[in-house]
Amino acid sequence: MDKTDGIGAAGDAAGGVPAKSGIELAREALAQAKADALKRGTLPGQSGKRKGVRPARVRESGRGGDPKAFSAAIRELMATRGWEQRAAVGGVFGNWAGIVGPDLAEHTKPDRFEDGELTVVADSTTWATQLRLLSSTLVRRLNEELGHGTVRRVKVVGPSTGPRRTGAWRVR
Repeated sequence: MDKTDGIGAAGDAAGGVPAKSGIELAREALAQAKADALKRGTLPGQSGKRKGVRPARVRESGRGGDPKAFSAAIRELMATRGWEQRAAVGGVFGNWAGIVGPDLAEHTKPDRFEDGELTVVADSTTWATQLRLLSSTLVRRLNEELGHGTVRRVKVVGPSTGPRRTGAWRVR
């Protein structure tokens, strides 16, 4: 046997102790690391965190974390607050000409929305009559915009000229 580097061909060291394989060395190193970690009060694989120390508190959902797109954040806020229907109705008021057409929008305007009833004011009795004839079509069109069943009825109000006087001599 040649002893050029102090270890024989059979794996004996110069002192006659057999050399350890790579697996045995790795096992010993792991066992030593675990023992050292236990002495320090940490557990292996927990990157230095101590026993008994509470982990960082997880924040509430919706708080912190990755940023959201503005539109998604607004939709979520409106849904949690119950503002979706009011915002949609506000969109109808803002886009009245797009929904009913420019001719009708020039002579009518939505006034209020309460309990599924949309009140629309017309500037003349002629346009009020026209809108009354189109009310079922308008209800269908509004429900396409707002969601099924949101608008149940369209109430059309003609021009207001003030209270009428009673009696036989009304005409001047």
